[in-house]
Amino acid sequence: MSSDAVLVRPLDSAGRLAELTSNVPIWVGEIEIHGHLDDIAVDPAYTAAALLVTANGVAVGQVVVPLTGGRAPSETVRAAAWTELGREIERAAPPLRNVSTPITVVVPTRGRPESVARCIRSLLRTDRPELAIVIVDNDPDDDRTALLVDAVGDERVTYVREGCRGTSAGRNRGLIEAASRGAQFVAFIDDDVEVDPAWAGRVAAALSEPGVACVCAPVLAAELATPAQVMADEALGWRKGFSRRRFSLSEPPPDSAIFPFSPGLFGVGANMAVKAEVALGLGGFDPALGPGTPARGGEDCEFMIRLVLAGHVLAYEPSAYVWHHHRPTIAELNNQLHGYALGLGGFIAKIMVDPVGRAAALRRAPAAVRQLWRIRSREAVAGVPGSPAMRKVLAITLGPAAYLKGRRRVRAGGHSIPRLHRHDARSLLDS
Repeated sequence: MSSDAVLVRPLDSAGRLAELTSNVPIWVGEIEIHGHLDDIAVDPAYTAAALLVTANGVAVGQVVVPLTGGRAPSETVRAAAWTELGREIERAAPPLRNVSTPITVVVPTRGRPESVARCIRSLLRTDRPELAIVIVDNDPDDDRTALLVDAVGDERVTYVREGCRGTSAGRNRGLIEAASRGAQFVAFIDDDVEVDPAWAGRVAAALSEPGVACVCAPVLAAELATPAQVMADEALGWRKGFSRRRFSLSEPPPDSAIFPFSPGLFGVGANMAVKAEVALGLGGFDPALGPGTPARGGEDCEFMIRLVLAGHVLAYEPSAYVWHHHRPTIAELNNQLHGYALGLGGFIAKIMVDPVGRAAALRRAPAAVRQLWRIRSREAVAGVPGSPAMRKVLAITLGPAAYLKGRRRVRAGGHSIPRLHRHDARSLLDS
């Protein structure tokens, strides 16, 4: 980001959310607790600073520090971090070991060259000079993105035009392009993301851990300039904590009664990476799910669940964080939430058309209803205007029809739909 950019972080509670919503814009950034801290001195319009706290590069949590006239002494900032996160700082996981394995980043996009330009700039500033970047332009209406990539003039950045619309189709095309060039590790980020300078190296290191086939990591808000962006950070539920975790059928997590059918438990597609061989073996992403399809969402959680069902290990790595630019208006946020509800319904439909998936999911139905209620409660806490519970329920019920419509379009175009993989169907049914 530019030196005057505002970095922001997720919020911690309903009370704090209400406070920040009424006091935007909030200046935020990040601090290394074991390093030198400068005083915060920003525009007096800022009344608080929201800070990501890292310990030797590993994110441990977030704190909000009040500002007076846009200022806060470094001693106050450090004291706030230790007061709120002392235990997490002391127990911070060690940094990942360095690895030399190269990584290719795939960025699907359509009609947003300004976002792509910002994303590319952040990727070219990472600590991995050999990083390869594939920009996949999905069914574009113009050549603005192609001209942008050409203007970048960096051989590490490749432009690919994909005729099939949709984020899943774009990721699949990028995966194939990367694998054809010998890439072992492929990362996927959204075009409205900016990565931390150490992100690429940490992703590669996490994927190099024994047994790991996929890595997800924190997606933090990159801007907190409007009330809608504050609400989005709460309502989207992209905060997955700052503890290293592993997910697999052999070690089901104790905090999910519906595992492995756990939308949002593992992470989100805005920041994930896979071993190319594994992703190709799974058939890639379902092109009938995700942005650009009638279902509008659900493609990332469906892929992750399919990966776990196939017997692979998915890891969550808190040090490989990225910053996401949330929608700035309430109308855009509501549209996004509506799309995610449709995607959730589509994701449910895919499970239900698979015999083993359907049987296993039905056994988890009561817990799934409770999970849906928690999702709705999270959005209610965010206080998003115009997002009533019934609207979300209606969108979920419309999701299956949208997904089936997308499947017909995909098959009419000569493409296939990846099926659920079952490493051990019987153990899934018995769990």
